[in-house]
Parts: sequence; structure tokens; C-alpha cells
Amino acid sequence: MSPLAPLVMSPLTAVYGAVVRSRRILYERGTFSRSKLAAPVISVGNITTGGTGKTPMVLWLASWLARNGRQVCILTRGYRRRKADRLTIVSDGRQVCATPADAGDEPFLLATKLLGIASVISNADRKAAGDLAIQKFGSDIFILDDGFQHLQLNRDFDIVTIDATNPWGGGWLLPVGRLREPITSLTRADCIVLTRTDQVEEYESILAHIGKASGGRPVLISRMQNHVYTPVGIRRAKGDVPEGPLAAFCGIGNSESFFRQVESEGGKELVLKRAFPDHHSYSQKDISMVVDEAKRLGARSLVTTEKDAVKLTGFEFGLPCYALGIEMVIDDSEKLTDTIRNLFPS
Repeated sequence: MSPLAPLVMSPLTAVYGAVVRSRRILYERGTFSRSKLAAPVISVGNITTGGTGKTPMVLWLASWLARNGRQVCILTRGYRRRKADRLTIVSDGRQVCATPADAGDEPFLLATKLLGIASVISNADRKAAGDLAIQKFGSDIFILDDGFQHLQLNRDFDIVTIDATNPWGGGWLLPVGRLREPITSLTRADCIVLTRTDQVEEYESILAHIGKASGGRPVLISRMQNHVYTPVGIRRAKGDVPEGPLAAFCGIGNSESFFRQVESEGGKELVLKRAFPDHHSYSQKDISMVVDEAKRLGARSLVTTEKDAVKLTGFEFGLPCYALGIEMVIDDSEKLTDTIRNLFPS
């Protein structure tokens, strides 16, 4: 971005901020009505665009709720999916019922990883999706994915994830920065989870800023942990782990955090980092370009994210390709689980 861009675009930021504040006030005053489901709703969201660890948080929360006897349903919009106005049952909890194009890449990933654990529905109207889940699946608790700004549906508990590697999105509201709303909106949160703390040298200053902006809301510390490699593509990779040197590529909101995650394993040189736009729709030409560059730099294997991998079925790779699965590890997670258990007893 040009150094002059913030000055040129600041009027747009002011307009955006005014719209955000006005919308929130209208909901708080009751001018805009909120709908309510006949079951508890836990929202997982953020205050910046791009990846903040929401999906790993949803996976962690859904798994814990299911282990504790709850019938979990995840309600999501399904960003950049085909026929976005259609209600799509991505998973009924037993089988995946939609393609990545119809579900959206993140809902499809959630559905595949949560088989036997949670159902997933993509729909702009979360109330209609929730009512259907109660009737059809017997859902008794909901996770509202990317729900912090979705004020149309009442929620009973708000979790906000903040990425320690880029907590404030440059400090500007959209479109100059990546803030979706002012930092002071953290006062609406019931719990804040600071993610990727393993990728920064210190985070005490971030905790202090969160405490001041949120009015002292509870904050949990978390980190990402490499979990499993899964072969991707037509020609299946051999072995459980990729052979180095590695070439990494992805199309996610925080590509640098993924590259650092790959490097964190150690023992394998990362010779290529190729970032595509968030939610990128890949072509064989994209893959061939990455493979050619990777071979030129001496890579023996390709690594991508699980979210990207759901869109790579059917492509031909000239090198073994793997998706790196990660898990969220939350310090003192009992503080969160005890709160949820007390608020929403089975």
C-alpha cells in the first residue's frame, strides 16, 4: 500500500466506522429486531478480517460440546459459495451432503472434520437454518461461525479470537486496515482467545491492550499445534510425512502464520512460500505454476492447508502434496468449559 493511501482512504474509513456504529446502536435500541433460537447459541468471531484462528476454535469447541453429550450444529454463511442465497445442509452429522463449491470451503472443512460430532448448515438466514436443525437433527446447542458482527441472531455467549501475530489489523478500520469494528467493541465479548501465541516473542503487551479495550473481559492463551499430514491430489503421496525440502502454498487470510507453522516443525527446509488471495479458487494452471517453481528451487514435496486442500481434489501434482492439519491448544481451557457447562447445563 502506498504511504499516501491511508490519507486518501481515511474518509472511507470514517464512513465505514459511522455505519458500523449506527448499525450496532439500532440493534441495541431495538429499532432492528433480533431473532432467537430455541436453544443456546455460542458465537465464535473476530474483529479483524483474515485468519485469526476461528476455524480451529470452532473445531475445538464443537468437539468438546459433543464429548459432553450435546447435539451440536454449526451455523455459517458459507463465504464465496455457489448460490449463496440457498440454504445448504453441508453435513447432517453423519455424512457430508454438499460439495465445497455449494458449501463454502470452511463449512466443507468443518463438515468433514466433524463427522459424528456436529451438523453444519450454510445459510445467510441463521435463524431459518437453526430452526431446521432443531426440527431435523434435534440440535440442542449452536455454534455461530464468524458471528460477532452477525447481530440479527441473538447469541448467549460470545467468543472472540485475536491473532497474536497481527492483533489489531494495522490499527485502522476497513478499508484502510483490517479492523471490522473498533477495538472497544471487545466489551461485547464474553471471552477472548488470543491465538498463535507460539509465533510471537511476547504477548504481554497485547494482553494489556485487550484488557484495557475490553473492560477486563476474560482472556485465554492458545497456540496452534501441528497434528497430521494428509495426501492431496490425484497421485497420492507416499508416506505419512512430506519429504524435504518443502514448498508451501495457501490461499488464506493469514498466509504468513501458515508458513511459520510449517517451519515450526523443524528438520525440513522451506524453499518456497507462495500466497494466493483468501478463499482462492484454484486452477490446474495455478498448481502447475507452483510445482514448476518448487522443482526449480529443489523442493521434494508440497504443503498446503486443509482449507485449501478441499478445493484441490482432481488436480494433478508433479510433486507429492500434503495438507497440514493443525489443532488448537488452549491453556487453562477449564475456565472456558466450566463457564459453558454452568451457563448451558445438559
